[in-house]
Formats: sequence, structure tokens, C-alpha cells
Amino acid sequence: MENKANQNIELPENAFRELKNGEEYKPVMSPNETYREVSPWSITWGILMAVLFSAAAAYLGLKVGQVFEAAIPIAIIAIGLSSATKRKNALGENVIIQSIGACSGAVVAGGIFVMPAIYMLDLEADFFKIFIAAALGGILGILFLIPFRKYFVKDQHGKYPFPEATATTQVLVSGEKGGSQAKPLLLAGLVGGLYDFIVATFGWWNENVTSRMIGFGETIADKAKLVFKVNTGAAVLGLGYIIGLKYAFIICVGSLTVWWLIVPGMALLFPDTILNQWDPSITTAVGQMAPEVIFKSYARSIGIGGIAMSGIIGIVKSWGIIKSAVGLAAREMKGKGSGQEEVIRTQRDISFKIIAFGSIATLLITFLFFYFGVMDFNLLHAVVGILLVTIIAFLFTTVAANAIAIVGSNPVSGMTLMTLILASVVMVAVGLKGNAGMLAALLMGGVVCTALSMAGSFITDLKIGYWLGTTPKKQETWKFLGTIISAATVAGVMIVLDKTYGFNSGKLAAPQANAMAAVIKPLMSGQGAPWILYGIGAVIALVLDRCKVPALAFALGMFIPLELNIPLLVGGAVNWYVTTRSKDEAINKARGDKGTLLASGFIAGGALMGVVSALLKFGGIEFDYSSWWENHLSELLSLVAYAALILYFIFATKLNKKDLSE
Repeated sequence: MENKANQNIELPENAFRELKNGEEYKPVMSPNETYREVSPWSITWGILMAVLFSAAAAYLGLKVGQVFEAAIPIAIIAIGLSSATKRKNALGENVIIQSIGACSGAVVAGGIFVMPAIYMLDLEADFFKIFIAAALGGILGILFLIPFRKYFVKDQHGKYPFPEATATTQVLVSGEKGGSQAKPLLLAGLVGGLYDFIVATFGWWNENVTSRMIGFGETIADKAKLVFKVNTGAAVLGLGYIIGLKYAFIICVGSLTVWWLIVPGMALLFPDTILNQWDPSITTAVGQMAPEVIFKSYARSIGIGGIAMSGIIGIVKSWGIIKSAVGLAAREMKGKGSGQEEVIRTQRDISFKIIAFGSIATLLITFLFFYFGVMDFNLLHAVVGILLVTIIAFLFTTVAANAIAIVGSNPVSGMTLMTLILASVVMVAVGLKGNAGMLAALLMGGVVCTALSMAGSFITDLKIGYWLGTTPKKQETWKFLGTIISAATVAGVMIVLDKTYGFNSGKLAAPQANAMAAVIKPLMSGQGAPWILYGIGAVIALVLDRCKVPALAFALGMFIPLELNIPLLVGGAVNWYVTTRSKDEAINKARGDKGTLLASGFIAGGALMGVVSALLKFGGIEFDYSSWWENHLSELLSLVAYAALILYFIFATKLNKKDLSE
């Protein structure tokens, strides 16, 4: 029976904190009632969102090298549609629209990080190959993640910040509730969105503030290779607030270790040396490089090694969960079900029997794709290829989910780079080299990259569903449709862009794919990989784990650029200030909750206006502000704007006892 009016929509008080012994989380929609979720309305709009946002995100990612997250803009559009049509109790449907539509961002990230490298290396690939690799990868990501849903979204309740899921959930709840909760979120969305839109579209002030804006800063950047950078965007500030001070601090320390110790240290140790054993394109001595180039050429590889080892540590620690998931599937396949019919609605997954058979079928289709379409009927190559894809995709699924849960950012490009390197080394060892080897490794990388991207994106959807009380089985079932539609759209857009601009013309940035192409070519020619740098990162991760420091958060800091890590710390510090400035704990908590709402508005506004900015660029409306940004006054203005934004945020969270009683 469908639930009637649902006027008192409010996230429970224990939504974002760890539960006490015996305490239970009760979602917004009661597990004991049935709600409208999957309907012709939600499926139709979900499919439309998947197509539109796949095309927009693929274009923007390839043209200017930026991929925006689609979940929040889609949630906002879903709310707008249900409000405009006066559709009552649409929360469940809006979650399904968002879940199907959000496939776009996951498949786009998986596709554009790898597939354009096929064209850059002048290899043969048609629509069918790109579509199949993206679709199979997305389906594998969904199937491999479902067994871990309960662990990440329920068992670890309150232990991970889930920044993007938090923001999307707040948007959906506020849209359904309206009134007092919607107003601050809407206002923060307008402020944050307008702020980021002005920067991205008109460039009134610089998006980054660096230590180079003063003469002394320029000198130490050139001589000592020391630089400080902070992105002054509203969305990243909001992300830092939701992540909180603890994780933001660990991420930042990881970043500063690379930028302030390793980068200057390398310039000091190898001032006149050209370190290009694994990358012949490097022709400059380390001491002659800018800090940013040292980071991109060498130091980031340490972060990749750290992420890989953090993933292995996570796999070892969660081995019990992996075994229990596999064991449960095995018991169901033997007919000893888990009593699925007895499970409450909000904890009901697709049957493990279906997941097991679905995974086997998908891997078999992937094997046939490799054998007939990629490896030229070579059985050994196809077997090795499917084994590599299966092991890497399955094991790194938990890493992708973990990264999203902590920082809201999936290090999928780093994990894919590691996959390509391993695939290249192994495929060369079994005799597959040259162009055929490069195509095989890239398509294998495409499958893995999309699988990991989808796993990270999907854990966000499932966490949103857990907080709100939707049926996981329905989200999981319809995610497959969104994946296939997004894969077809991305493959089509990629071919159109190649024919329109050409991936070798320089008119398309595609920075991740350029990096993949640069790494894979020498490997397939028999040259090495920076194993020593990966090894350093791996050792750092091991030491951190022994010291009880979250290694993945630290490694993410080493891999993600400095300017995107510092604002996380700023946001975390604002969180700490907002939640500690009163002696009354109730006021502190209320201010903290209001801050989460405002931070969600910043993220939502920034994401939505990012889409608008992308559409303007797509339509040819673009402003040239590059010369203004070269002027350090643009950075000074940026600092003033950033300070004003932070002050607005702090002022907007100010509540007193009178506000609490209202």
C-alpha cells in the first residue's frame, strides 16, 4: 500500500554520526511502508538525464579536461520537475531518476580517461568496441559492488563522511520538504553557484591563489621548488566542510609531503639529471623543471603507488567481508537462500544468486569480446586478459568505494594507470606487443576504469538510498539500464568529437588519456615503468598503516594536486570553528547541521553552474581571460572573494537558543 502524505520529512538526528550500542537508524521513508519509486515517470526522466549528462560531461571532459559530477544537478532537476507538475510524495522517484541519470558521470569518467588514447596512438577502434568496453565495465562495477553495499552504507554508518552523498541527500530532502530547510540550501546554492559561475565563465578573479603572487614566492618556487596553491571555489570549500577536519588534515599532510618534501628534495638530489628511463618524452633536468612539472612527471607516481598499496591493505583488512560475500553467493547458488523475503524493504538487494550468475555471464561475454574482437583469436592472450581484468576490477572495487566514502573523489585515473602498466607488462610477457598490444591494454584498461568509476559512483547512490529509505534492489536493477544507455552515448560523442576536432589536433585537451597514451607506448616498446616511485609510495602507505593513520586518505593527498587539497583543510577548519565556538553543545550541533546544509548548497550550486558553463562553451560562448589571470592582481582579488565567501558561510551558520526554540 502506498504511503499517503509525508509532510514531516526530516533527516534523523543520527543520520551523520556513529550509532551507539543498540541504536538503530530509521530512514526518512519507513521500511514498513511501500512508496512510489520505479514508475514510467522516474524511468523516462532517468534515461533522459543519462543521455543529456553523458553527452555534456563527455564533451566538457574531452574539450577542457574537466569532468563534473552529475548526481547533484540531476537531483535538482528531478525536484524541479516534480514541483512543476505538482507531483506529491516524489522522493522515492527522484532517487531513482538521480540513480539512473548519475550513470552518466561514472561511464564518462571511465571512458574518456582511456578510450581517446586509442585515437591518439592511431589504433583501430569502432563504436562497437568502445561501447562494449564501457558497458561491460559499468555492469561489472555494479555487480562487484552490490555484495559490499551493506558493509559500506549500513555497517560503517557515521564512520565515513560521504561528502557527495550528503550533499545530494540534503538537496533531495530539502526539495521534498520545502520551507525552512529549503531556504538556506537554496540561498547557499545561489551564492556558491553564482560565485563559481563568475570564475568559470567570466574569469573575474583567478580560480587559484598561489605563493607566486608575491615576488618572494616566485623566487622560492623557481629556486627551491616550493609552492603554495589553493583553489578558491565554493564547491571545493563545501566539500572540505562535509569531509571534516580529521580526514581533510590527513589528505593535506599527504599533499604537503609530496609538494614540500619530495618535489624540492628531488630537485636538490638530481639538479642536473634527466630522469627519463620510463618516459623518453622527458628531456629536461629535474632542477630546471617547475614544481608542477616535477609533480606531474615523478611525484604523482608515488601517490599512485600509495593508492595501490592502500588498496591492497584495504583488501587484506576486508578479506573477511569479501569471503562472506562470496560464501553467501555460493550458499544461494546451492539453493540455501539467505531468507531474502524476510529482509526489510530498505535492506533488500538483488539476489546473490543473480549477482553470481550475472558476474560469470558478464565475464564470459568480456572474454569472448577479448578473444574475437581484441586478441585476434589468441586463446592465451584472451585468458590472461580476462584474468587481469577480473582480479583488478574485483579487488579495487572496495578501494574506489572507500575513496568516495572518505573524500568524495575517486582516484580512478591513478588506479587505471596502474592497471594499464600491469596489463602492458603482462601482455608483453605473453608475447602481445606493438599496436595490437596497445589496443588490447587500452580496452582492458577501459573495462577496469569504467568498473571502478561505476563502483565509486554507485556507492554514493546506495548511501543516498540508505539515508532516505528507498529499496536498494530497485536502485541496483535500474542502474544497469542507465549504464548501457550512458555507454552508447559516450561512445557516440567520442567518435563525433574525433571526427569534428581530431584527438591528435590539440583542440581536445583529454589530459588523462594523453597521460595513458604517454605511459603505454614505451611499455609496449619494451621500456620500463617508474617502479621505484611506486615502491616509495607503497612503503609510505605500509608505514602509515602501521602507525594507525588512514593510508588511503594520505595517498589521495599525494595524488590529487595541492590546490584541490588545501581548500579541503580550509573547509574542515571552518567545520571545526562552527561546531566548537559555543559552550552549549546543542547550539554547536545545530550550527554544524546548518553548515552541512550550506556546504551542500555550495556543492550543488557549483555543480549545476558547472553544467551551465559547459553548455555555454558548447554553444561557442567563451570569454578569454587568460591574460588577466596571468596578472597577480587576479589572485589578490580571488583571495578577497574567498575570504568574503568564508565569512558569509560562518555568519550564515550563526544560531542561538532563540533559533533552536523556533
